[in-house]
This record gives sequence, C-alpha cells and structure tokens, in this order.
Amino acid sequence: MNRQRVDSVDSLGPDDEVMPYSDDETDDELEVVSDEGGDRPTAAPHPPLETKPSEVGWKVKANDRDYHRLPEFQKKTFLCLTKSKYSSNAIKTYKYNALTFIPLNLFEQFKRAANLYFLALLILQIIPEITTLPWYTTLVPLVLVLGITAIKDLVDDLARHRMDKEINNRKCDVLLNGRFQESKWMNVQVGDVVRLRKNDFIPADILLLSSSNPHSLCYVETAELDGETNLKFKMGLKVTDERLQEENQLAVFDAWIECEEPNNRLDKFLGTMVWKRLRYPLDLDNMLLRGCKIRNTDTCHGLVIFAGADTKIMRNGGKTRFKRTKIDELMNYMVYTIFVLLILVSAGLAIGHSFWYEEIGSKAWYLYDGKDQEPPYRGFLSFWGYIIVLNTMVPISLYVSVEVIRLGQSKFINWDLQMYFPEKDTPAKARTTTLNEQLGQIEYIFSDKTGTLTQNIMAFKKCTIAGRTYGNPTTAEGVSLDRGRPVDFSWNRYADRKFQFTDNFLISCIRSKKDKDALEFFKLLSLCHTVMVEQKEDDLVYQAASPDEGALVTAARCFGFVFLRRTQDTITISEMEKEMTYEMLALLDFNSDRKRMSIILRFPDGRIRLYCKGADTVIYERLSPNSRHKETSQTALDIFANETLRTLCLCYKDISKEEYDAWDKKYKAASVTVSDREAALDQVYEQIENNLMLIGATAIEDKLQDGVPETIAKLAKADIKIWVLTGDKKETAENIGYSCQLLTDDMQIHYGEDVNDKLRIRQASRRNEPLAVGRNRKRPQEPFFNREGKNALVITGGWLNEILYEKKKKRRRLRLRRLGRRPPSSSPQDGQPIDDWEKEMRQIDFVDMACECEAVICCRVTPKQKANVVSLVKKYKKAVTLSIGDGANDVNMIKTADIGVGISGQEGMQAVMSSDYAFAQFRYLQRLLLVHGRWSYIRMCKFLRFFFFKNFAFTLVHFWYSFFSGYSSQVAYEDWFITLYNVCYSSLPVLLVGLLDQDVNDKLSLKFPKLYLPGQQGSLFNYKNFFISLFHGIFTSLIIFFIPYGAFLQTMGQDGEAPSDYQSFAVVTASSLIITVNLQISLDTSYWTFVNCFAVLGSIAIYFGIMFDIHSAGIHVIFPSAFTFTGAASNALRQPYLWLTIILTVGISLLPVICIQFLHKTIWPSVGDKVQRNRKKYEMEEEEKKKTPSAFQRGARSRRSAYAFSHSRGYADLISSGRSIRRRPAARDRPQDSIREVPQREAENI
Repeated sequence: MNRQRVDSVDSLGPDDEVMPYSDDETDDELEVVSDEGGDRPTAAPHPPLETKPSEVGWKVKANDRDYHRLPEFQKKTFLCLTKSKYSSNAIKTYKYNALTFIPLNLFEQFKRAANLYFLALLILQIIPEITTLPWYTTLVPLVLVLGITAIKDLVDDLARHRMDKEINNRKCDVLLNGRFQESKWMNVQVGDVVRLRKNDFIPADILLLSSSNPHSLCYVETAELDGETNLKFKMGLKVTDERLQEENQLAVFDAWIECEEPNNRLDKFLGTMVWKRLRYPLDLDNMLLRGCKIRNTDTCHGLVIFAGADTKIMRNGGKTRFKRTKIDELMNYMVYTIFVLLILVSAGLAIGHSFWYEEIGSKAWYLYDGKDQEPPYRGFLSFWGYIIVLNTMVPISLYVSVEVIRLGQSKFINWDLQMYFPEKDTPAKARTTTLNEQLGQIEYIFSDKTGTLTQNIMAFKKCTIAGRTYGNPTTAEGVSLDRGRPVDFSWNRYADRKFQFTDNFLISCIRSKKDKDALEFFKLLSLCHTVMVEQKEDDLVYQAASPDEGALVTAARCFGFVFLRRTQDTITISEMEKEMTYEMLALLDFNSDRKRMSIILRFPDGRIRLYCKGADTVIYERLSPNSRHKETSQTALDIFANETLRTLCLCYKDISKEEYDAWDKKYKAASVTVSDREAALDQVYEQIENNLMLIGATAIEDKLQDGVPETIAKLAKADIKIWVLTGDKKETAENIGYSCQLLTDDMQIHYGEDVNDKLRIRQASRRNEPLAVGRNRKRPQEPFFNREGKNALVITGGWLNEILYEKKKKRRRLRLRRLGRRPPSSSPQDGQPIDDWEKEMRQIDFVDMACECEAVICCRVTPKQKANVVSLVKKYKKAVTLSIGDGANDVNMIKTADIGVGISGQEGMQAVMSSDYAFAQFRYLQRLLLVHGRWSYIRMCKFLRFFFFKNFAFTLVHFWYSFFSGYSSQVAYEDWFITLYNVCYSSLPVLLVGLLDQDVNDKLSLKFPKLYLPGQQGSLFNYKNFFISLFHGIFTSLIIFFIPYGAFLQTMGQDGEAPSDYQSFAVVTASSLIITVNLQISLDTSYWTFVNCFAVLGSIAIYFGIMFDIHSAGIHVIFPSAFTFTGAASNALRQPYLWLTIILTVGISLLPVICIQFLHKTIWPSVGDKVQRNRKKYEMEEEEKKKTPSAFQRGARSRRSAYAFSHSRGYADLISSGRSIRRRPAARDRPQDSIREVPQREAENI
C-alpha cells in the first residue's frame, strides 16, 4: 500500500527536519530568535561598533576572577547569606558529609512512617504505667533496621564521593599570573583561559579561542553527550585564531563575553564577544561543551563561559527523583490500614476492660492491685497497653527483610553471566537495590535509537549498477550461490581488512576494467563526498560528517578507488593503483531539504562533469528522459528498502564549458547574498542538477545490535509497548523501526498532521457538547482508530509541540507584544486551548491515541521532550515505565521514568551514571524483565503475603486470649518468644523464598512471555491478597488458640498433675504456631533447594533449642527477673497428649490450605500453573532443540524513502574555504602503504 506522508516543506505545520525549541528557554531567547529574520554570516565579524553596556544576563570577562565576585553578581541563598551566581566547577552528587550523615540519615529514615511508629512504641514501653512488654523487644529490632539501612546508604554515598572526587581532581592547564599552571577541575572558574591537549576531556563549557590546527579548527568527540562517536568540528573566530596563539598573547586577552543565561540546549548558543571596541557574533560552532573529548587536535585554548552546574551537560541531567516501587506505595497503604485496625481493636479491647473492671474486677477482692483507679482510666491505660502488645501486626523486621531481599536480587543481576558482554568486558550492573520487583511490572518502554537499538556501524551491503544488482553470494563467473565465500581483497594494499563482501562477480568486473559503469560507479563514490583526510606518518585517517559517507568511501577504497587527499580546489584519488587529480569547481552540499549532494569536477582531459548522490525521491525527479535502467533500478531500490537498507542513488551529468561558465556567475552571486543565502544557493543548485544520467544505487546497512528484533518481538508478546524517542530524522527512525520489527507491514502509519486533525476533531466535538457532559473525565471515550488492523504513530518534535500546545502560546504572545497589541483570549476557532483544563484534555487525548497504537516513534525530539513524553504516560496512564538510552541526551528521560536503564560499554557513560540498571546490549533487556524482573516480583509478593499472614496468626492470639484475661493487656506468649519470633524462629524460610523461589526456570520464563502479565496487572499482591492473608491469619490464630484452650480446659497429666497453667499453655500455642508457619511456607515454596529444606527444619530446631535454654534453671539463676518460665517447656512437652494437641492444631490449620491449593490448581489453573505442570516436558524440548538461526523474516512491503545522509551539513564549507587543509604540505612521493579509517559508529547529529 502507498503511505501518505506530510510534506514538511509545503505544509503549514512544523518542519519535520527541525529540532524544536526546548522548554527552558526564556522570553528573551525567543525574542532574539524571532528578531533575527535570517541567517547571518558566521565567518565575518560585525562591523566596528561603539561598545555599550548590555542588558544581557550573563557576562564573562577574560582573565579577571575578581570581576565575577562583584556584588552585582551575588545572589541571596539563606537569610543574609549570599553566593556568586557563577557556579564553581566542582560537581557534587553526594548527599552526606562527615557532619551531616548521622542527623540527615536519621531524619530521612524517620520520614518513613513505620520507623516513626516504632520510635513512638519504644517511648510508650519506657512508661511504667502502660508498658506490657520490655523495652528491648522494640529497641533491638529498631536499632538493627536503622543500622543496616544507614550502612547501605553510607556505602552508596561513599561511591558517589569517590566518583565526584575523581572528576573534580582531573587536571588541566589554567592561565594564572601570566603563565599556564596545572590546576584541578574543581578550581577552574568562569573567565579562566585554559589549555587542553589531545584526548583531554573538556572541563567546562568553553569558548574556543585558538588551536594548533589551521584556522583554529578543533575536532571533538561527543560520546558523553549523545553517545555518538563520529567526530564533530568546532572552530575559533578568525580574530582570536590570528592574535591568540602564544601564551603572552593569551595573558593580555581582556575581552567581554555577553551571552544567554545557562540552559539545557545542546544545539544552541548565542552570544557576542566584545574586544578592542569591536563586537563578534558567537554561536555553538565556537563552543566546546563539557563532557566532550578533544580529538585529532594537539592543543587548543579556550575561555570558560559556564562552569559546574551551569554547563549544558549538567543542565540536561534533569531533576533527580526519588523512585519508589508500586509495591512500596501499596505496602505503605497497607501499613496504614493495619495501624487503623490496630487502633480499632485496641480501643474495643480497652472499652471491654473498662466494663470488665467495673462489673467483675473491682468486686473481686483477690484481683485488687492496690491502685484506686477509675475504670475509664484503667481502660485508657489498657488501650496503650494493647497498642504495644499488638504492635507486631506491623513488624519492624518486615523492612529489614525487604532490604535484604532486594540486595540479594541486585547481586543476582550483577552475577548473571548471560547478561555479561565479553567483547567489552562489561557485566550487568544493578546500580540501585530498591526497584527490582518493579522490573516485573513494566508496561511501557521508551528507547533511544542511536547506540541503543543500533551499533552505530554502517556497512556497504549491496548495490545496483546499470540495472544489475550486486551483493548476493556469487562466483567470479556470476553464478549464484547459497552461501558464498568472502571476496579476496589481498590484491589491493589499501583494502580495509574488516570489509566483508560476498559478490565475487563484481570484483572480477572491476579488475578486468570491462564494465565501464562499475568503474564510474566507484569513481563517483571516491570523489563525491565531504570526507576529510589527515595524514599521520604512513596512515591516512578519514573524518566523515556521517558514518554513511565513511562506509561509502571505504567501499570505494576496497574496490580500488582510494580517496588520498584534497586541497581547497583539488581532490586526488587512486584509480586501480593509478593516481589521478581532479579540479573541484563547486561542491553543492547536502541539507535536509535538498536530500542530495553534488560535486562539479574538471577532469585532467578538460571535461567537466557533475556527480550527484541523493535520495531516490529527489534524484528520480531530476533524471534525463534519456537515462537508462530507471525501472530496473527502481525494482532494486524496492528490494533494498524491503530489506531495510539505507539507499542512495548515484548519477552524473556532463556539462559544457559555456553552460558551466553561465551557471558559475549565478553561483558566485548567490554565494555573497546577505539575506536568505541558503535559499538563493538552493535555487542556483536546482538549475544545474537536472537532466542527470542514472548510474546505480548503493544499499547500506545501519547495523542493529544483535538480537534487537527478537527482543522487541518477545517483549511485545509480554504486552509491553515500546516507544522509540530519538533525535534522528523521520526517515531514519522509521527505517530502523522496520529493521527491528517495531513497525511491520500490516500497520497503518499515522503522521503528525493526521494526528493533529484527529485531536482537533475530538476537541471540537467536546466543545460542542453541554458543559457538564463535555467536562466529565470519567465518561468513556470512543477509540480514535475504528478500522481493524494495527496502527503506528510516527511523529516529529515539531508536531509534538504543536499537538500539546507547547511554546505556541508563548511565541504568539511575544509577537503581539512587539507589535504593541494585547494578546486576545483564545477562541474556539483559533485552535488554541481555552483554559488549562482543555490543554490537559488535549494531552490525555494524545496519550490515549498513542496507547491505542502498536508502536510509537517520536523523532527529532529534544531531551526535554523525551522526558515530557514519559511524564505524560506516567501521569495519565498510571503505568510503570522504563527508559533506556546511552547518551547525556537520554539522562532526563532515564531519570523521569520509573526505571532507568543505561547502555554501558560505549564511550559515553553519562546515561549509565544516571541509570538504575546498566548493561552493554539492548537484548539483555528481555532477560532483565522477563527473568529477573518477573522472579523478583513473584518472590516479593509471595514474601509479603506470607509475612503478613504469619504476623496476623502470631499477634491475634493475644486478641483471643484477651477475652479470658479480663482484657488486661496480658500477653499470651513468653516475652522472649515475642522478641525472637520474627528474628530467629520464622524469618529464614520466608527470606529464602523471597531470595530463591522461582515458579519456572529462566528458559521457560523467556519461552512463555505471557507469564509476565500478572506483574503488569498487579494481581499477585494487592488489597485482595492482603485481606486474604488477614483472614488466613485470623483463621490460623483461632485454631492455634482454641484447640489448645479446649485441650487444657479439663485435663489431667499422667503424673496426676494438671498442666493447665498459663506457662504450659504459652509453650503449646507457641510450638503449634512455629510448626504451622514453617510448614505453611513449605507449601508455598515452588523451588526447593537444600538451603530451603535446612531453613525450615532448622528454624523449628532453633525454636526448641532456644526455648529449652531460656526455660532452664541455670539461666533463671543468673537473670531471675528476665527469665521467669523456669522448667515450663520440659514440664509441658513431656506430656504425650500435649504433643497430640500440637499435631491436631497444625493439621487443622494446614488442611484447608492444602485443599484450596489443590482445587485452585486443578480447576482454575493460571498460565504459570500450566507451564509448571508441563515443566519437565518443556525442559526436555529445550535440551533437544537444536540451535537454529533466527527465523526473522522480512516481509514484502512498499518502498520507502531510505536515503543515507547525516542530519546536518557536511564539511563542505570547511573544504571550499580551505580551512581543513593542513599548513604543512601533504605531498608524497608514492602512495602510502596503508590507509586507516577511524571507525564511524554514529548516524546523525542532534
């Protein structure tokens, strides 16, 4: 089917190729942009102007530290304290120091309601009037919890201290007192002149003044910013290049810089340099940003403009958010619920005590305690007593156990060898220990493209020349093969050893020199480009504006057409080992509107020829009617696009001298146009780029990371939706969408204009409805897509702002303000929101529409927009989100999502430093979610359900006992049993279930992604499960109390004694409880190991061992007041009928549970139960299954524009101006022995 596209040029909507404004721009910035009116020449300085005081907010004076300390640059911080508005260059990511650790950490811990609750309990237990339990029963666990948490926080913060110290103590040269001195980064200040050398990281945002390269050219690698490893170039002003090369010249440099305030825009900088009464415009091309690395430049000098927290990379970090899991939030609400229940139960029992004392207690002489207290007062004291007695319903050990389980799960992720990437020696890393179970509840994944889904490696795969397609495995005679052998390039000393090609027929055609079209094809590739070459000893190093160009020039080199060197007006290549030099008459560079580039050359024999390469959509419009092979080439392009390869058409045109001379006059006139120069040049280019003759087309593969399509397909089966948020072009992003199977053939793709129309219709219909009906948010909305089939959304950043009303209102207000008008209130006809409610509804509509789609791709979006999209889904869908990226432009998105994942192992580590989890390859995401995430969720849910159950069963025995003790706050167990119950007797088995349990193994978890659904639905732990645990605990406590109570009611021991005393009863109930809860966790354990078995039996053994010790006469002699149950255990447990009582109690407690579990798994089995039942069968299938190659098949679909070019202009301006040419001569007596190309691994610049 043919897909309709919105033409970004002709449309009244936003330009799809332009990166929209970020949200932190000031009104002044927008005014400057709006007033510019056109592009200004960057090379020429403004004419001399008298310097005047400026109103610009950010002023920097070179070599003058005292200036930046003036009172006018101070701002208030607290009360009368002030600090400079210029940030120090030291960065601080740690939370504590030696003085603040204890108070601040305790303050943060006591913000947790449970810790505060236990502190209050401890205070109550110190009051003699109301205490019913010794104070140590609460103090010991509380200190343990606070201590363990504090140690964990201290370890985390020490790691941050080390990282900060490492960065702040890096060295660079700073100009102080007239000479360069080595200084730490933390001591660099705004206004300092610094010297950087090759491979140095840039310490701050710096204005480039001069470098060792001609024209102060400086190459930087921006991997820390955007994950891209292809080099960008920066250039100093001509005046600073000429006058600021030496140390003494830099020492007297006293310019003023006036520029924009610090902001997060990585793609924009506006400023002015005032020096010697002249003003010079500054832009981003003059700036070196912190986090980048100097490459291929021996030394450079710069002036610090922004330091520390003001730098763009730090501004892009976004706000660090404290992340909590859904289970954490739910657990807090459940603790509040338990607290309310505790107060109600305690109040009821206190009222009961008041009535009991008034009716019975006050009248029984033997109950007189010597205190003349009124019944209401006694009831009041009883209330607080029961608060203490029943406090174990909210056990403090719960939080310790949860922290231990999370720490263990994090270690399992770190130790997983199947998430280890040996090529980069990079293991997976859980950088937080608090979010593991949230990995089992992910509903939306937001992924960057470059470096996350792709490898940033371009490879020349196929081509079509004169109607014949090359690239499939063939012999030298042209016979097709199923599996070919790689072409032998040993005849070519320049060939790249890494280059792989299997079509031997093409190489035989070229070497025989019989196929003129093939020779012309590769000659074009070696001549028509903006790649720059640098000679290093015996090597040539290529620098390309985009890795596509690098791949094409490398392919030409391997096929015998080697680009050797260029000057301002010549280009030299080796044609089949014969060196040829061509005169370059004009270079017509690529831009996003032209989608092509051309070069006009004069051959050695005097002929003039134009070579052109570009997107098929623009090339075919400009072909000559006499051009051959159009149909066959178009068929080949369809096949290439179907295989998701990036294509370029190659063509040429012979030009007569008269035609060229006439065109050259127009070209030179357009080149010096002051206003709208680019449009004038484009118009002149159109006049020469016509009647072209088609040679063929190239097909380049933008290599995906291994396993990306399979990972996306598997995650989709788990009902996880993946959105791609990227700064790339629409065509590039869409192509990658098809490559990784995010977009498929049967999807209807909707673009920005279509989306905007649908949302406008929905908004209009809402306005036309009655007010009460239209503003009813709970009213169900009709779906946006009624047709059957799958839908996908591909939307650019410009359209995103248009749809969500971002910046539109602000720009309109500014325009009206300049015209002297007041902005009128919005009317329903102008497409603007009437109020905030309508804007919010528009956002809800967009999120609803996007969530109806199978796939969403947002391209040309800023880092701020990435974070905003994540926030919208979190806000309106209440969904658990995960963001994954590899560059500083992904940091904001990573911090905004519930889970942030950084791709490590690349050069850029900013994303990893801000992430919660890090690993080297996108494919590990399926294991992180479907295995570790699912297991963590299941384990935590099972742990919490059982923990609540065992504490309800333990605590509510006191409640039943109160009916027989006059509601007197007396405990049913011994004090030491209450203290040790959650610490020693019942903690280990449930802790091991929380650490080790698994319903199915990792292979089956990956084989059946549907097993992930319960986590998304939150069905394993919610209020329903909580109340089931509550009622289960009530039932168990009833059995544990009343069966022993009935057995003790009228009994006689074998020795004639009646062990019906309170202490014997406490021993029997405690023994029944310990055996019941440990056997209950055994029933809930799915994965048995020796450790689990040892823990269950060991807990029971530890209970009896400690009990007999505590009840011994020896310890009573030493501590008579603390150990009062002397001989109780040995006396009670030597009676056989009490053992029968314990067995009966345990049996009746467990029998209903066994029956319910059997019926549930037999009649209503879940997906997990079914897989578990057939586990052996599936495991055998996995073992027998032979390793077969991926069955990923590319479907047949209609052709798409898939041209391969960079987003931005290439190096054409540098080449034509001669600035890229070294001062030293590059002549050689002979071709060099080896040419090395710098690996190009990134597609586009933001």
